[in-house]
Amino acid sequence: MKKASSYSLARSEWQWNVPKKFNMGVSICDNQDQNSTALIVPQENGRQVEYTFGELKKQSNRLANLLLAAGLSRGDRVAILLPQAPETLIAHIASYRAGLIAMPLALLFGPDALEHRLSDSGASVVITNQTGCNKLSEIQNPLPEIKFILSIDSQSKCGNHDVLDLYTEMGRAKDSFTPIVTENSDPALLIYTSGTTGNPKGALLPHRTMIGHMPGFDFILEFMPQPGDVMWTPADWAWIGALMDSAMPALYHGIPQVVNPPGRFDPEETYHLMDRYGVRNAFIPPSALKVMRQIHEPRKRWNYNLRSIFSGGEALGTSLIDWGREQLGVTINEGYGQTECNMIVGCCAPIMTPPNGSMGRAVPGHTIGILDETGNLLSSGELGTICVKSPDPVMFLKYWNNREATKEKFLSDPNGDFWLDTGDKATMDDEGWIYFVGRADDVINSAGYRIGPAEVENSLLSHPAIAMSAVIGVPDEARGELVKAFIILKENNKPSDELALEIQNYVKSRLAAHEYPRSIEFVNELPMTTTGKIQRRLLRKRHIVS
Repeated sequence: MKKASSYSLARSEWQWNVPKKFNMGVSICDNQDQNSTALIVPQENGRQVEYTFGELKKQSNRLANLLLAAGLSRGDRVAILLPQAPETLIAHIASYRAGLIAMPLALLFGPDALEHRLSDSGASVVITNQTGCNKLSEIQNPLPEIKFILSIDSQSKCGNHDVLDLYTEMGRAKDSFTPIVTENSDPALLIYTSGTTGNPKGALLPHRTMIGHMPGFDFILEFMPQPGDVMWTPADWAWIGALMDSAMPALYHGIPQVVNPPGRFDPEETYHLMDRYGVRNAFIPPSALKVMRQIHEPRKRWNYNLRSIFSGGEALGTSLIDWGREQLGVTINEGYGQTECNMIVGCCAPIMTPPNGSMGRAVPGHTIGILDETGNLLSSGELGTICVKSPDPVMFLKYWNNREATKEKFLSDPNGDFWLDTGDKATMDDEGWIYFVGRADDVINSAGYRIGPAEVENSLLSHPAIAMSAVIGVPDEARGELVKAFIILKENNKPSDELALEIQNYVKSRLAAHEYPRSIEFVNELPMTTTGKIQRRLLRKRHIVS
């Protein structure tokens, strides 16, 4: 996306160019300078290993040959149960080039979560490591569709399945491969939703979704690519927000990216990494930003030089954005989307300043509307559901093995046009600014007032004693529901009735009398999905049990 002087100009100049024949794996590996750096991999000794695009291509060619020689055929699913690692992207590229469907899985998943996804998808192969093998060994029921397991660091047994060493097997395969010719609408990627409501559903994405993500990536990260850009994210590549908002678009543009080291997120190590490896651009979820914010005056300790940051998954809030300007040296651009239709709303700080509380406007190339349950577009300021007009290149094809859920995901308007229903509640003003309220099942109805948890959480987050918070509605005989806040305090702050009252008065003075949390529970941790989203349904369940 070229630099533009205004949002209106950027939107008016955008035109889709989606070739009929398109392969995602080819687009992120073949069209780049084969001698340039694709991946920078930090090592424990302080050194680094670099992979060029040419090396990624040769390794992915070997794996593609290996998978097809093992009997996989077009459309078969390849489960990728790995952390951020070169092999993760090699597995993705190989799958796309071979006409297979990549299915990323998080190592944070337990055996039950893995069993559901592997069984529901009918995956043929799992590419993993020793940690993944240990988890797969705990699955009780047989998975007959799996032909074999490839491990990047071991060769052993995993339950009833043989485990083959990935590099030993790849060493027997040729490093040349003619990519399978695919239509832009052919399936390429199967990602299961985070499961905040009900069982996870497999969203099947086509090859063209790579092109569909690019305007959002370029726009929200302030006109990527620019000279000297270096990409990084701490988020798991099993999440669409890290894979398709960071890793894959960076490859598409030929931008080098730093592979995040394994282990728990450490804010001090994060600042060190950004300094040492010259990170210029980053996708950082709000939960990680909130942890980074707890480090006092990081700019005095590390010499990082960021150009752009994108965040999404949960609302940021003005206090976090203000902190980013002060301590990170950039305006954190908020972005919005979901697995089924990603990177569709956002901000671009050089050309737009969102009003307080807005997460942005429609990304160039996408048509966004706020609709009611019958498919009618709502007027400015009316609360409804965020919907995306179909067709759209970034939009998913269907839910795997779930025709009814696919049908329910779309609305038709009075003109007969179809819109994808995100299930998220918001309002939109006359200028197209979108104000996120919450998931349909997260919105709190108290004494006739509809309260979005994000707004209350953002207000809580600006209190000097609070590190993280989550807000839910709990049953109340008089009001229907009342607002309850679960709060994690910063170090050197202790729970007390006096502090709870102070927090309540603080929110009451900043928002409205009906929005302040009438109930506060201090906790040490919050239930999160593997993608860093608060699981409010578990908090509601916890309240009922207690």
